[in-house]
Amino acid sequence: MTSRDVVNIASKKLGIKKIGHTGTLDPNAEGVLVLLTGKYTKLNDRLMATEKEYIATVRMGLKTTTLDMDGEVIEQDGKVATKKELEQLFQEFPKKYLQEVPLYSSVKVNGKKLYQYARLNQEVSLPKKEVQIKKIELLDVQNETFTFKTTVSKGTYIRSLIRDFGEELNLLFTMQDLQRTRQGIFTLEDAIRLKDLDASYSSPLLENVLNIPIEIVDQEKERRILNGQKFSNEKGYSEVLFLSQSKTPLAIYQDKNGCLCVDVMLGE
Repeated sequence: MTSRDVVNIASKKLGIKKIGHTGTLDPNAEGVLVLLTGKYTKLNDRLMATEKEYIATVRMGLKTTTLDMDGEVIEQDGKVATKKELEQLFQEFPKKYLQEVPLYSSVKVNGKKLYQYARLNQEVSLPKKEVQIKKIELLDVQNETFTFKTTVSKGTYIRSLIRDFGEELNLLFTMQDLQRTRQGIFTLEDAIRLKDLDASYSSPLLENVLNIPIEIVDQEKERRILNGQKFSNEKGYSEVLFLSQSKTPLAIYQDKNGCLCVDVMLGE
């Protein structure tokens, strides 16, 4: 199941056409996928988490075309790392580095997705981008596999990270399983299973999701907010979420040279 499949299923279950997700989860992975509906799809950039947490299991001793177990095996030698070698690797691995994007991904080069180049057997220069590895913890080591937990910056490919772990040890590593356990403030423990989702689901309150000040306004100020008017920033907000008397989200305003201006309009 792809992230788009999840969106389509949720759309039917909730009876909502305007719906999207805030960060693709590979089809062979599971875990947290944050969905936004209706007017809240405007908050996609704000809720596109700056960091994500994963638990991954690695198969040692082989390499595939896709860097995971869904791909074709292109090299296999059965060599494995010891627990001590893995612990030392995690201690010494760079916290920031330029990561090469996997060939089998939806990243675009010259207007075409990388996996399209792969399917056509066309050569393409794989882009690199700086990623940050904020935490790594070794959880378990078995004969041919090991499991680790990591917190990484947005845009980090765990398949590529695993490949890079292997290259540091001159070994072949391939991702076997992957679970996203957290995306920003959204955790697996707080998530609802897709099969349990229905129209009765009550989503979190916006003020509990956005880490910004809130202000409940009177009817006159509500009218002015809905008209997109500017305000003097007397309280020194950098940004603020305005709510109506009934606590309905109206808009997010940001400071611009001492003036509060509309950033995202949420009211009708």
